[in-house]
Amino acid sequence: MTGAASASFTADDYEARMERAARQAADAGLAGLLVAPGPDLVWLTGYTPTAVTERLTLLVLAPGREPVLVVPTLEAPDAERALGASALTLRDWTDGKDPYAATAALLDADGRFGISDNAWAMHLLGLQRTLPGTSYASLTEALPMLRAVKDAAELELLAAAGAAADAAFEEIRSVAFAGRRESDVAADLAGLLRRFGHSQVDFTIVASGPNGANPHHEVGDRVIERGDMVVLDFGGLRDGYGSDTSRTVHVGEPTDEERRVHDLVREAQEAGFRAVWPGAACQEVDRAARAVIEDAGYGEYFIHRTGHGIGVTTHEPPYMIEGEEQPLVPGMCFSVEPGVYLPGRFGVRIEDIVTVTGDGGRRLNNTAREMVIVD
Repeated sequence: MTGAASASFTADDYEARMERAARQAADAGLAGLLVAPGPDLVWLTGYTPTAVTERLTLLVLAPGREPVLVVPTLEAPDAERALGASALTLRDWTDGKDPYAATAALLDADGRFGISDNAWAMHLLGLQRTLPGTSYASLTEALPMLRAVKDAAELELLAAAGAAADAAFEEIRSVAFAGRRESDVAADLAGLLRRFGHSQVDFTIVASGPNGANPHHEVGDRVIERGDMVVLDFGGLRDGYGSDTSRTVHVGEPTDEERRVHDLVREAQEAGFRAVWPGAACQEVDRAARAVIEDAGYGEYFIHRTGHGIGVTTHEPPYMIEGEEQPLVPGMCFSVEPGVYLPGRFGVRIEDIVTVTGDGGRRLNNTAREMVIVD
């Protein structure tokens, strides 16, 4: 999450993000935010520690106060080089000293704080021992929309990641499938993602035949056969921002039922996309896609939510699921990925990343959604 992605943003961008996060914390009734190494820290400061160890690194954000990054002394030189470093104060601590005491001096003794989800338990417990009057809430629970609305530069990076994933699909559809293992095709996909600029490959699902009925199938040594439907779901990070797309191909000519189910999922995906509109609730996207599948009698075989957010991670809020009333806002990015999974037989999933615009939605994946026949 460093390098080219960081170069797309300035110190002013990171300062604005930290100020916005502190304001949102205050609006949520929090005394501040505590951000450990991980995607939130990268997004807020541009800083990724060389190695995440047992030594405490923690960004402290509080309304009306200058941001402070608590870091081990031996890592301070790297932290000073982060693009967002000019907008915060570094407070380093040396081995043998108590990092929790150093951090406690920055916190309200009886405050409630949001803390990033990937903070180590030993660090949270250390803070609680030092300041027993404090309490904590998961950052995702307290501020689920913190990173949800992307700015123009972020949208550009997400669009580039989507285009790279599309390029990988256009290449993979021309390779041989029949007679090869799922793991062989998955390796091809991973190589293509890297060739088209991905620095990190998070997943390459290749689920053939009956394995396609498992949405999160672990790639195995099953040999793909003629007559198989094959679900391809792949993505990762390019310049620090995520891609995630799914297409379902068929090896040789499909049956009438396979075509019918594929067309049904394509119609559901289109309905979900058409439901993307500023001010609409996230659940409306799920309802629109799900209704198409339920009306066709396959509702029990659509077994997951319709979508998830994407940004500096490939899965993040918001989520397109019944009960999520968060309104859609221009700049939000998320997947629309309905599916039908027939146990022991086959599955179909079609997925695009979509961003909310001022007058609807825009797809960041643009490969064919019609059934693709492969060899």
